[in-house]
Amino acid sequence: MTKIKTPTIVLGSTSPFRKQILDKLNIKFVTDKPEVDETPLLNETPQQLVERLAILKANAVAVRHQDALIIGSDQVAVFDNRILGKPHTHENAVKQLSEFSGNKVTFLTGLAVTCSATGKTTAIVEPFEVHFKALSRDQIENYLLAEKPYNCAGSFKSEALGICLFEKLVGDDPNTLIGLPLIKLTEILSQFGFHVLEQQAT
Repeated sequence: MTKIKTPTIVLGSTSPFRKQILDKLNIKFVTDKPEVDETPLLNETPQQLVERLAILKANAVAVRHQDALIIGSDQVAVFDNRILGKPHTHENAVKQLSEFSGNKVTFLTGLAVTCSATGKTTAIVEPFEVHFKALSRDQIENYLLAEKPYNCAGSFKSEALGICLFEKLVGDDPNTLIGLPLIKLTEILSQFGFHVLEQQAT
């Protein structure tokens, strides 16, 4: 694709974590908050949900920007075929982490890039597995009292002390776990003619 004009990159999210991840690419971008209904559809799988919401978010922001590539993303954590919610209370967090003990939680991240000039959208779903150690009640209590992750899906913060709960992490890109798979993102951006390494020279 012939590059005539460098498009504006827009992160369709106000998440500070996603912004920090995108900052790693050393490119100029702006952020814009998508206003979308995130309610799951009837019989929608977790994979279908995150892909649909990533596309919705990208498209919702695209209407406000000309000649832009908009990045939309959505993530859910899944355990035993259930989407995990935020615990909100200590008791619920204890219950969640007790269930995870010795088991795995799969994070599914939907990623979409929409070109506002053409309306074309490319979307993928990237999985990432978190395998938990066998956790004692004391370990769970100590962790929760130290970090208080009651507003985090799954009752842990993987980017902080929650790492102590894990046996191993399995996935292609550690950024996926925090909410923005950069390896896949750079591949998709290149399909739209935006090459991250070329941008370093501008």
